[in-house]
Amino acid sequence: MDPNAFFWKMQRGELPFPPSVFTLGGRIVSVDAIQGTVETLFQGKPEFTNPAGHIQGGFLSAMLDDTMSPALAALLSAGQFAPTLSLVTQFLRPAQPVPISGHGRVLRRGSQICHLAGELHQNGRLIATATAVASIHTA
Repeated sequence: MDPNAFFWKMQRGELPFPPSVFTLGGRIVSVDAIQGTVETLFQGKPEFTNPAGHIQGGFLSAMLDDTMSPALAALLSAGQFAPTLSLVTQFLRPAQPVPISGHGRVLRRGSQICHLAGELHQNGRLIATATAVASIHTA
């Protein structure tokens, strides 16, 4: 854990969080930098719903990306960032416009390529999962 990395500066309030986090009503609940895991919470807003009244899949994918990415960001050094190269999402059940919790983890961290996984839960039920590949770069 590098205290000068972007992630940790955001956690301390020294750098702003990305606007997407606020749009999604997201926040990080806990981080385990040793295990490479993050717990998140998002607001399932009525503005995110489709005509059937369920949260549209693109918002769920964004929540998954904003759950998995911090799990890796917590492990990076100062000046490093890791954009997502691919994201594959599976939708398991409809999501309602109520809070959604997330769990993200680093499956494998290579020197440049990393594999991530994440899940979203609502009311104790699994609603969506995803895997992602990210690439570590230095600013």
